Amino acid sequence: MIKITVLKYTLHIGLMLTGLSLSAQNPIIQTKFTADPAPMVYKDTVFLYTSHDEDDAFGFKMKDWLLYTSTDMVNWTDHGVVASLKDFKWTDPENGAWAPQVIERDGKFYMYCPMPGQRGIGVLVADSPYGPFKDPIGKPLVKNSSDDIDPTVLIDDDGQAYLYWGNPNLWYVKLNKDMISVDGPVVKDPSIAKVKGSPDPFHYQEGPWAWKRNGNYYMAYASTCCPEGIGYAMGKSATGPWEYKGMIMDSDKRSNGNHPGIIDYKGKSYVFGFNYNLGKQTISKHYERRSICVSELNYNADGTIQKLPFWNPEGVKRIATLNPYEKVEAETIAYSEGLKTEKMTEWERNNPYDTGKKITDRLVVSSINNGDYLKVQGVDFSRGTKFIELSVASMNGGTIEIHTDAVDGPILGTVQVTGKGEGDIFKTIKTPVKNSKGVHDLYFVFKGSKDLFYFDWWKFSSN
Repeated sequence: MIKITVLKYTLHIGLMLTGLSLSAQNPIIQTKFTADPAPMVYKDTVFLYTSHDEDDAFGFKMKDWLLYTSTDMVNWTDHGVVASLKDFKWTDPENGAWAPQVIERDGKFYMYCPMPGQRGIGVLVADSPYGPFKDPIGKPLVKNSSDDIDPTVLIDDDGQAYLYWGNPNLWYVKLNKDMISVDGPVVKDPSIAKVKGSPDPFHYQEGPWAWKRNGNYYMAYASTCCPEGIGYAMGKSATGPWEYKGMIMDSDKRSNGNHPGIIDYKGKSYVFGFNYNLGKQTISKHYERRSICVSELNYNADGTIQKLPFWNPEGVKRIATLNPYEKVEAETIAYSEGLKTEKMTEWERNNPYDTGKKITDRLVVSSINNGDYLKVQGVDFSRGTKFIELSVASMNGGTIEIHTDAVDGPILGTVQVTGKGEGDIFKTIKTPVKNSKGVHDLYFVFKGSKDLFYFDWWKFSSN
């Protein structure tokens, strides 16, 4: 017998998103409020680390950092909380898990995190990009001034690493090869620094993001306040001097803040940021409940960046397909309405009152009610389809209609989930479906009353 403990830490958006296009991909995460994107490319995968606005946030209410992954830029798999303020034993705030960045070096993964209340910038280390992340030094890596927020890291071609940060000035320091100690003094960047009575062509505000491409050094950042756009500067070295080049995206009254995260992936370039669209679907007053967006980035021949419009609701194009013949986690989502995700811990036990050893943690899709749906893009049915298997735990039971290419498109199959009050028992249901070939978008449309079931994973077979 298995006992399930459910730890809820996500968002219920409900059916308030129906004003958005069904094909929309921005914001890219709908089950939680996310901000401060920190994308990292490792091997064949984009690892997107984010800060996290709590569901009931009025101002900044942020306790932990989340992780999402993708190999096609449209379907994002939720991996839940990857680190939190509690991982830093030398500080005790319960709020203020602001913008982080993660970088890989020599097979280890370093997460740089600002600590609230002028406590400096800390660092966590893991042997895997999925964590667990641990504090290797037990103290701030940098504690310089009230500007100590929004760290970003660049490792130059010669191996020298640099840590940058700051609001409203840009600061930097060299890092040793161990990535957890500094080499030399902290420097206030003179070219971007604000000087009273002097012109300020950069309009640097916060949220720096440093990278190098084709011999050029770039520094993007949240520009002006408020609202904030994304500006950028270029230089010939990792420490400048920087030359202001313009705006990647102009500020827009629809979004109070912004925070760039920029990567190259599979031959394309992308910029991540955020808007407030999902929050505004549920309440008109401005609260800090943000949602990450992404757009494709294009460079000119001289290395300058082409300006983008404010976050296009269509998002970016899919660049790979999804294999349905391997188990796909239900929290792999291109778009959804009315859903959230929850962390569930399974315990082995001999009777309903005695807990045994922990079996596993898993993330599942939850808060499933009548009319909610989950969309995945680019499912490659190259071998055809005959059956689908799903793992669910029923609370009140219901139906899953599997539609192709539209939320009301042709029905590939229907799965009946029976049982009541079995939310702590997962079972696998195998159901025949129509034969389908080619590449299709799939919509799992849920029908029933409310609190239907938990949804863990799905998988198709062709025989």
